[in-house]
Amino acid sequence: MKKLLALMLVLMITFACPVFAEQVKVMTSFYPIHIFALNVFNGIDDISVECMTAPQTGCLHDYQLIVSDMMKLAKSNLFVVCGAGMEMYLEDVKSQFPQLPVIDTSSELTLLENCSDDEEVKHTEHHDHDHSVNAHAWLSVENAIQIVDTIANAGMEYFPVHAQAIAANTDAYKERLLLLKGDIDQLLSGLAGKKAITFHEAFSYIADDYGLDIAAVIMHEEAEALSPAQIAETVRYILDNGTPPLFADLQSASAAAVYAVAQETGAKVYAIDPIVTGEVSLTAYEDGMRKNAQTIADAFE
Repeated sequence: MKKLLALMLVLMITFACPVFAEQVKVMTSFYPIHIFALNVFNGIDDISVECMTAPQTGCLHDYQLIVSDMMKLAKSNLFVVCGAGMEMYLEDVKSQFPQLPVIDTSSELTLLENCSDDEEVKHTEHHDHDHSVNAHAWLSVENAIQIVDTIANAGMEYFPVHAQAIAANTDAYKERLLLLKGDIDQLLSGLAGKKAITFHEAFSYIADDYGLDIAAVIMHEEAEALSPAQIAETVRYILDNGTPPLFADLQSASAAAVYAVAQETGAKVYAIDPIVTGEVSLTAYEDGMRKNAQTIADAFE
């Protein structure tokens, strides 16, 4: 009887350990980084991936940490961020959680500089952070591939027991991203030198990849409407540049300004998705970029 009880105890311990083994948690800062991380750690049961902010949050330029964010970070083993000034609260995180590894996915990227005041028609956005670099680097597929590599390398370093699974996921995802890049390359070939006006700085990365000439980046503060004088200046600039197509995130507060300018100039408006919000799915980035590429191609037909 004692032998039977001892055997049962051994079996219970052996089979209970995996059940009660604590998952490690990868926390991501916001939507696009979350989509990349989900692909890197997909199907690895011992690693959970959670986004600190809701999928509808959008860019984090002015985001302030709340109590629930701090509680999530306290339970995390890795924090994956965009970097490049997107998360202005990072110093607070590092101060509060000095043992939490923070992975800056912009660290290996060549970032674009934002337009200087004399290169853009109007810059009315008043963030407190350093706005000299453009943080929306994921809008280039080449950059997205590098971001995925950075996340994967961190995962293999901090969770070496899962290195093989992480590497396999990363290879599979990068294969899809390379296919995406090839499709977009084919769709947008021959557009070098074409002029465009954009109401969102994220478009700069797509334009740079395919040689589009951004005649102006018109920034727009959510709480501050363009004045009649500013609209008139923008209209004049667009007309002077041959009325190029206008690209904008039409879900943002700038939509009213975009349509006002379009009405005055006759320029056509095209919706570009900066991929900062959306459904949480493994193919979300690919779906968004394919839609963006088709929009750009349609604009220059």
